[in-house]
Amino acid sequence: MSGRTEGGIRPKCPPGRWRMTRPIPTIRVQRADFDLAVENQALTAGRHDIGAVVSFVGLCRDEAGTLAALELEHYPGMAEAEMTRIGGLAIERFSLLGLTAIHRHGRIEAGEQIVLVIAAAPHRQAAFDGANFVMDFLKTSAPFWKKEHGTDGSAGGWVEARDADDLARDKWAGKD
Repeated sequence: MSGRTEGGIRPKCPPGRWRMTRPIPTIRVQRADFDLAVENQALTAGRHDIGAVVSFVGLCRDEAGTLAALELEHYPGMAEAEMTRIGGLAIERFSLLGLTAIHRHGRIEAGEQIVLVIAAAPHRQAAFDGANFVMDFLKTSAPFWKKEHGTDGSAGGWVEARDADDLARDKWAGKD
């Protein structure tokens, strides 16, 4: 549909496309566990423009039997805002059609889910890159802190940031 606008003639676009806006990422920080199948269905239901969906689920590992749980804390409000900012960057950079990111807080036992990222795109590479980008930035930029709880009942220290996480994030600088 073409029509006159104040700036001239609106460019021709496929039907229904001229009103499309950039998707808003679904972002949640929650204590409760999440269901990958439910979240995937919520993101893709009724969508015929999505050609690829990539999901990542991060789990609490037991560190060779020495870790019973992680205690995750976050900065309420700021964590959600940073996750939304990161999600928006991923949507724009990789032309994602949808994005869901969920991060849990509280005590997470070994083997339980911690984080979920689902990226939807027209093509697989954009979905893979979008999910990787979000995880690389969540690990380094979102205000979450982890404290270890040992299987021997000891409360360990707060987990320090890793140089490898910074390197993973930094590889995205200038990459398109």
